[in-house]
Amino acid sequence: MRTTPLTGASTGQRRRVWSYWRFYLALSPFYVLFAVFGLYPMLSTIVLAFQRWDGLSARRFTGLDNFAFLVKDPTFWQSLENTVVLFLMSTIPTLVLALLLAVMLQSAVRFTNVYRIAYFIPNVTSLVAMAIFFSSIFSTNFGLVNAALRSLGIPQQDWLGQPWGIKIAISTMIVWQWVGYNTLIYLAGLQAIPKDQYEAAKVDGAGAVRTFFSITLPQLRPVVLFTVVMSTIGGLQTFTEPQVMVGNSGGTGQSGMTVVLFFYRAAFLDNDYGYAAAIALSIFALVLLFTAINWRIFRGRGEDR
Repeated sequence: MRTTPLTGASTGQRRRVWSYWRFYLALSPFYVLFAVFGLYPMLSTIVLAFQRWDGLSARRFTGLDNFAFLVKDPTFWQSLENTVVLFLMSTIPTLVLALLLAVMLQSAVRFTNVYRIAYFIPNVTSLVAMAIFFSSIFSTNFGLVNAALRSLGIPQQDWLGQPWGIKIAISTMIVWQWVGYNTLIYLAGLQAIPKDQYEAAKVDGAGAVRTFFSITLPQLRPVVLFTVVMSTIGGLQTFTEPQVMVGNSGGTGQSGMTVVLFFYRAAFLDNDYGYAAAIALSIFALVLLFTAINWRIFRGRGEDR
């Protein structure tokens, strides 16, 4: 019984691989850029988390000291609590309003494209400019919110000077920024639902509410899962809004101090890059945890049905 030598087969495989060198060369810019600006920073952050470095002196290996200090740091736990609270205060209203607007926009007959453009404008507006604008809106003496309260006979509030006022101002801005983006995503999902399902439900006598919960919402489950995951990733990385509205200190009682803002302060104000790297890894773990929870909740319900 004759068999082909293994060396000959491997040589032929190598020749076939090298025959596609032009395609590998065409794809190489992506991998080079990813290695330089993506892979290397990630690996460097992991290594730096186990070291002590101020950016100038020599690095010093400290083992798990950065993580041990992180667990005991009350500011970290305060920033973590603020991040979760802001995430819940902004993400839930954003997705609910986006779904309602998408349903109304789906039934609109005239000026549909105008509405789509109007909803998407906040998402392409400069984030810093929006933060400054909302700081003016929630200003104590000259803000539009307090002007509306005074016109109704309600005492004005120091929105940016008290803990819950800061959270309300930041979450309101996040809702205003992202509700239009998610509306367009939900609208695309609604347009993919077959019309005959709605016609069959109408023939069976189902009302608008029953149709929404029996047809629209189940059909939109993959789209809802996508928006929830993306909102989770974005919400847990909130930085620009509190940084511009209340400053690097996080405002009164550090109520606007998010985990990313805490990371920024440790790295670029305190020059403690090893500790900042440990905070960055904790943010990564937090995003993975919340994403897995959301995936399990929505995916699990879909599989049960």
